[in-house]
Amino acid sequence: MKHTPTLHTRRQFLRTSALGAAASWTLPIFLEKTFFTLNALAADSLTQTVTGKDGTILVVLQMAGGNDGLNMVVPYADDVYHKARPNLGLSADKILKLNDYAGLNGKMAGLKALFDEGHLGVIQGVGYPNPNRSHFRSTEIWQTASDADRNATEGWLGRYFDNCCAGADPTVGVAIGGEMPQAFSAKNPTGVTFSRPEQYRWKSSEPNNGKMSQEEFFFRQLNDPSSVDAPPAGAADGASIAALSGRTKTDVGTLDFLQRTALDAQLSSDKILAIARKYQSTVTYPQGQLAASLNVIARMIAGGLPTRVYYASQGGFDTHAGQIYTHDRLLGELDAALTAFATDLKQQGNFKRVLLMTFSEFGRRVNENANNGTDHGAAAPMFIMGGAVKPGMFGKYPSLTDLDHGDLKFSTDFRSVYGTVLDSWLKAPSQLVLGRKFPNLALI
Repeated sequence: MKHTPTLHTRRQFLRTSALGAAASWTLPIFLEKTFFTLNALAADSLTQTVTGKDGTILVVLQMAGGNDGLNMVVPYADDVYHKARPNLGLSADKILKLNDYAGLNGKMAGLKALFDEGHLGVIQGVGYPNPNRSHFRSTEIWQTASDADRNATEGWLGRYFDNCCAGADPTVGVAIGGEMPQAFSAKNPTGVTFSRPEQYRWKSSEPNNGKMSQEEFFFRQLNDPSSVDAPPAGAADGASIAALSGRTKTDVGTLDFLQRTALDAQLSSDKILAIARKYQSTVTYPQGQLAASLNVIARMIAGGLPTRVYYASQGGFDTHAGQIYTHDRLLGELDAALTAFATDLKQQGNFKRVLLMTFSEFGRRVNENANNGTDHGAAAPMFIMGGAVKPGMFGKYPSLTDLDHGDLKFSTDFRSVYGTVLDSWLKAPSQLVLGRKFPNLALI
């Protein structure tokens, strides 16, 4: 295993680092390791050495609220689509064509470029048998990888941690958000959650004259969209579903690691922000919660954390009314954030060892409703992005006429996607993690 060069002693680090003067009291071990790694990275910046572990990394991106897959991967050549959506249907001239039937929403030019470069895969018609149209229950199914008629408490990633990551650093899984996703729930709790900014003591490194400090703005942007990234007044209330964690049982063993140690040590926001600032990317990320989350993840990857799985979310996809503005805005934000993230990873030299996978708890119905929105549906597409993915369209686009009570029928079980990621990317036995074997896909 290749080791990242570090300074010889903590005392030497505290003497020489710009952070040393501010870190004179005991640091949580996670932050101390990170400071060492990032300081070494800066010291070796003349050779642009990329630090970090050599293993593959998975980034899971939850599109919370039920993403309308029909207006994300659009069947522009199907007359049934346009008849079912006289107000919401997107015309062919607003589509970025992937083939002679379907194309990406016009707001996703960056992802179309990644598709053309061979770095994006589109998995069509993903779902599961007997779909549940409740946000919370369907989220629980996706996060536990359980059958629709079976309740499970442990998440699919938690079972991966339990069975394949014994003795790993607690940061083997890192979630960006207000609470641990149920996907991380495990028999032996592991993984950490980068939690809400209001749980930290705000001590700005710069005078703010009554204005929000740069540190506070950064973390509020990261995890509290209602404070700095709220939708404009009058926008449809798709943002009512900001994030869904599923049902989790929490005890002292699953308390957010970073939150707990930060509070115990009275860690100020400056120290946490210093981690993210130490790696200086030349990529400009857009504003918004998702972009801020991916920015932090990119910096943690550059900083050499031993993390195998990162988890982030984008909310607002519950578009029952006035969908056209809200959904286009969300897809534009998704596109800009993922494009910046991919560019950053390429510049780091890490793009080939990072795989990003999107999911939403369900799609939307084929027909628009009376409020110019769409209601809860079933099957929807997933994206996979990375330097090692096999690009293209996977699976079959669902029929718009052969429906399940008005909803698209799935053709690919989401657990086949999980199983492929486990077997081919994380090199973990999917049958052990998922409880049985699902057909693998040629994604990687």
